[in-house]
Amino acid sequence: MKKENKLLKNIEQMLKQLNCRSYLHHFGPKKYKLKYHLFALLLMQAYKLSLRRVEILLKMFEIKCPTYSALCKRRKKIPTIIWYKLMLLTAGLKHKNVAIDGTGFSKTNPSFHYLNRIDGKITKNFAKLSRLYDVDNHKAIAVHVANKRTHDMKDAKPLLRSYCRMQSLLADKAYDAEWLHQYCFERNIKTIIPKKKNVHRGFYRRKQSINYSDEKYHQRSNIESGFSAIKRKYGGSVYGKGLASIKSEIYCKGICHNLRLRTEKTFN
Repeated sequence: MKKENKLLKNIEQMLKQLNCRSYLHHFGPKKYKLKYHLFALLLMQAYKLSLRRVEILLKMFEIKCPTYSALCKRRKKIPTIIWYKLMLLTAGLKHKNVAIDGTGFSKTNPSFHYLNRIDGKITKNFAKLSRLYDVDNHKAIAVHVANKRTHDMKDAKPLLRSYCRMQSLLADKAYDAEWLHQYCFERNIKTIIPKKKNVHRGFYRRKQSINYSDEKYHQRSNIESGFSAIKRKYGGSVYGKGLASIKSEIYCKGICHNLRLRTEKTFN
């Protein structure tokens, strides 16, 4: 198949917009360009394939592809900033209503027969994910990944630091903190967060409570639908064990989700 895939061309265009060089390492071997690594890793998540199956599939269609071992090593070395900027390009730069919430991705994917054999004991080892999600366009904007259990509030600060171009922030009671209300107020962001029980103190909490409405808050549930859609389409588990490989897989899931919505919108 001499003609390049449309997804491969889209990746090449996005890398040009980000002003990324063709090869990831300046002094490394110039055998495979960065676009071929990204294409294979995105395809792996889009069709729930392993690294070996991605290599076999692309070679069947005569598309240039690194070996599975090279892909495994490369996904750990691709800088997070490249994944972050690719997700922003696919999601858009400005958003009106943004929701924040957390979920988990399993590090193992056992069969129900295996779980029945071990008396139904499910391992609690998972990767923690917090995400900013556009509730109007249903796109993933930014993610923060941790390799252990953390409270949702600990992930809120790095997420908001990485992206603040929004009008309203929707969150549940777990995010009702005075510093979060202050952080958003200073950046002209309205917080739509219900109050915790028996908590009424805080200057910025009272200021932001003027913007609260139940009708707008109920739009926050769209982020739960977004988590469900990504897990059903691209899998609720990750193959990687280290933080770098887990990050690359979760970013790929989010980018594939955004690209699919963009293509559906253009065809409709």
